[in-house]
Amino acid sequence: MNFLKNIISSAIGFFMAFGLLLIGLVIIGVSLGGESEVKLQNNSILRIKLETPIKDYVANEIDPFSELLGLPAEYIGMNSITKAIRRAKNDPKIKGISIEPTMMTVGMSQLNEIRKELIDFKQSGKLVYAYADFYGQKEYFLSTVADSIFVNPVGQVELKGLSSEVLFFKDFQDKYGVKMEVVRHGKYKSAVEPFLENEMSESNRAQIKALLESLWGDIAYMTATSRKISEEDVNRIADELGGRNADLALENNLVDAAIYYDAYKEKIQESLSLDNFHTISLQDYTKTELNFELETNPDQNKIAVIYAQGEIIYGDGDENVIGQRMMVKAIDKAASNEAVKAIVFRVNSPGGSALSSDIIWRALENAKSKKPLVVSMGNYAASGGYYIACNADRIYAESTTITGSIGVFGILPNVNKFSKNIGINSERVSTNKNPHYSAFSKLDPKFYEVTKQGVDFIYKTFVSKVAEGRGMTYDQVHELAQGRVWSGKEAKENGLVDEIGGLSQAILSAASLAEVDDYKIQNFPNYEKELKDSFKSMPFMKSEETIVKELLGDSNFVLFQKLNALKHKKGIQMAMPYVLEIE
Repeated sequence: MNFLKNIISSAIGFFMAFGLLLIGLVIIGVSLGGESEVKLQNNSILRIKLETPIKDYVANEIDPFSELLGLPAEYIGMNSITKAIRRAKNDPKIKGISIEPTMMTVGMSQLNEIRKELIDFKQSGKLVYAYADFYGQKEYFLSTVADSIFVNPVGQVELKGLSSEVLFFKDFQDKYGVKMEVVRHGKYKSAVEPFLENEMSESNRAQIKALLESLWGDIAYMTATSRKISEEDVNRIADELGGRNADLALENNLVDAAIYYDAYKEKIQESLSLDNFHTISLQDYTKTELNFELETNPDQNKIAVIYAQGEIIYGDGDENVIGQRMMVKAIDKAASNEAVKAIVFRVNSPGGSALSSDIIWRALENAKSKKPLVVSMGNYAASGGYYIACNADRIYAESTTITGSIGVFGILPNVNKFSKNIGINSERVSTNKNPHYSAFSKLDPKFYEVTKQGVDFIYKTFVSKVAEGRGMTYDQVHELAQGRVWSGKEAKENGLVDEIGGLSQAILSAASLAEVDDYKIQNFPNYEKELKDSFKSMPFMKSEETIVKELLGDSNFVLFQKLNALKHKKGIQMAMPYVLEIE
């Protein structure tokens, strides 16, 4: 009896302590956030820094604990960024934009979309300036849209072209006895090289080089156009690292002046002919209440934008990965809503589970029979990411999108050698003769054959569905497939994409197909934040990812992520087995 009383009293004590902790946090939050309401003042400059990692879509949902304690958001959505820039264009209180980028975590196609929004903003005649202590290549590419670019006198501008590094795991597997058994379609060669070889094949090197040159061609052209220099000059500067100090950057017309930040603020003040101006961050601006709503009018016509972002897995899915359950629910909800006149499916994915991809494809096919379906591709829409996009009425991609990679493979982890090295042996007893797979035994040749038949079947299904969706023959798609990746620009040339453009253009296209002029945007899916998720943002509740990153450091953490991701590749995959890290 005393034992039971102790348990009950301990439980009551725990919940009382937990309640007191919450009350304490509320008191702290109130004391720290007494002036948390964001007010937009006259003569304001919108500051765009983009320090927070960017996703295509982050639900406009308030985390009560983060809001209470004034903690920074974990991510910011492209949907919020682009909407804020468009609003600022017509907001009389906003006099201009100051681009102040620092160590941005953003994909190249996302960057291109933000850049386009800033170019459109400039049509208002308002000021757009840029300043940084130093510019990384992505930060500089974004900043080239500015009327004038400024850098710290001891800063630099990184303009070096593009490169990509691929990690190979063959020696690692041989050394530790942990092997990834690869089953692939016969002509799907380069995709699984990291698990089979120690170096890049010439065909794969040529493929990646062609992709990088296509992407860089667009970046160099846009940079040259914005800075009023030639593409030849851009490439010369990249070859010579002609922005490696502020003097060279000025000499090569990469910047307009090398000055300190206080002088930069004076430049803005002089340009606006004001005695003083206020600044507001992009994140704070998205919280302000405005007197008008973009893309909104009294009628109830809607364009549904469904965001599919991350690797494709079999399961529920969330803000970070695409699961068929959540995605099908969102697609069906949009398709059955009479107010929704068209659907835009925004894909930002390197692919993943073949089964999940096919289930999502089917849901989109059903939705397309009810209303127009337009796809917008983000940084990636490759392999399974292309599979779920191929049946749309129209496909839009940025010129810098990485797409294609129409191929299939299977990966089977095998620790037979490792287990023997540490003294573990396995034996199996079965009732039937069909081949079995075990990570502790050598791969059965018969099991390999059965799996290969499945891979070949999925590949043929993939190619057939692309052919049907794109109005091409099987052989035409097969020629473009075999795992080859393409830039968005190349994909348009070979028929895998219809138009070059971002999400805004895709929405306009969907509205045109639906024959509606007045509409508002409704975003899907609706992510539900649970109480336990709110605590992840608390200072004393670090995530596993944060802890591992702190222990390993940034560069080692990237390697850890690549190795850790292998355990999630179950079943037949339609994926880029390595995501190109383009620098």
